[in-house]
Amino acid sequence: MKRIVALLDGPRSSEAVRRLLASGRAFAALTVCSMLFFVIAGFAGLAYKQASSSPVTSMKGFAAAVSSGFFIGMLGMEMPALQSTDSAEAVSGTETASFLVRLLTGINPNDPHSLLAGEMPGFQDGDAILLRSGSGSDVAAGPEEHQPIPEPEAVEETEPGGSSGADGNTDAGPADTPAEDGAVPEEAEGSDPPGQPEAPAKPTTGGRKVVFIYHSHNRESWFPELKAGTKDPNSSRKNITLVGKRLAQRLEARGVGAESSSIDYPTAIKDFRWELSYKYSKQTVVEAMAKNDDFTFFFDVHRDSQTRNLTTATIDGKDYAQVYFVIGNRNPNWRRNEAFATKIHEGLERKYPGISRGVWGKSSKTGNGEYNQSLSAESLIIEVGGVDNTLEESYRTVDALADVISDIYWEYEKVNANPAEKPAVLLAEREG
Repeated sequence: MKRIVALLDGPRSSEAVRRLLASGRAFAALTVCSMLFFVIAGFAGLAYKQASSSPVTSMKGFAAAVSSGFFIGMLGMEMPALQSTDSAEAVSGTETASFLVRLLTGINPNDPHSLLAGEMPGFQDGDAILLRSGSGSDVAAGPEEHQPIPEPEAVEETEPGGSSGADGNTDAGPADTPAEDGAVPEEAEGSDPPGQPEAPAKPTTGGRKVVFIYHSHNRESWFPELKAGTKDPNSSRKNITLVGKRLAQRLEARGVGAESSSIDYPTAIKDFRWELSYKYSKQTVVEAMAKNDDFTFFFDVHRDSQTRNLTTATIDGKDYAQVYFVIGNRNPNWRRNEAFATKIHEGLERKYPGISRGVWGKSSKTGNGEYNQSLSAESLIIEVGGVDNTLEESYRTVDALADVISDIYWEYEKVNANPAEKPAVLLAEREG
């Protein structure tokens, strides 16, 4: 400090002042540059985060920020059929600003839904929306998209526990399952106790098949049922078609005629493409409906992709694979399908609390979004268990499902004076 004072008092004071001022300006400039660097780095990091989790930087995201005329003009440069006499529209300042906001924040200024999506997981594109909560549901862990199946030769399995049928699927489940395939459920065995009045005959559809069960992803399997170390839970032999077969058998035991399809699409379809699974299964359903006018209920049975802690319920000391229902919101009449799913869900809640994760709606912005459900108001996807559940646990669950579904079917039959009439007209419309 004394030196500075001496310099200021000396003959060279003006030069000292200039040096001090120059040093101050350099320090200030360095500070400002540092601040700008961190601000730019922050925006760059935010932009990278958005780019890695959002399609905004792709043409899909850019398309939301510019007009259709602009894109038609662009396409017209390469496709003469799309050329217009009008010049291509330029991108306006508003469109440019909208694009930049979406790039940096992921929020579309023209879509309030995108603002909610940032704070409410159920509103995010790609997420399922919980329509009816179950006592076994976890809102934070909604359904996951299934993964493509591997090539058949990549699948390693345990030795099947039973004989193999003509379709290549194992007919028998684990030895300690509640009841072997083909066996009659306990409640259907035996006779009435002595001295008791004769029980009324159980209802039956009289040989008519009224329930059709199929599998769009027919090779979905479970890690515990495959060879140790298997990395992909899909199998060409031991898979979800066994669960569908079990459901059909249990419905039949309750007098409800049911048919189960175990078509292996990867081998049945030439040049099979996994992403077209619902197109293939739709053809299966259409053909079944054409052959049999009595089919009323249609169930596409799947296995979920989530882990055991999210897909298992314990009821009376026994583990069950939890179940939930998927509604395709792209179907214009999806509320009728939801009403049907809710009836089954509520029946499970009454008889088997904790087994149902509820009714979920899939947005039309992701996946198939329709799931063949426009073919019938009584068409549903039923997800049974997850990759870590066992076939035994899945069998227990479909036994419970058969119990509830049969009750619902007989309720419809009782109300409906004409058995040939589809019960869709009896479903209550749920607008809320």
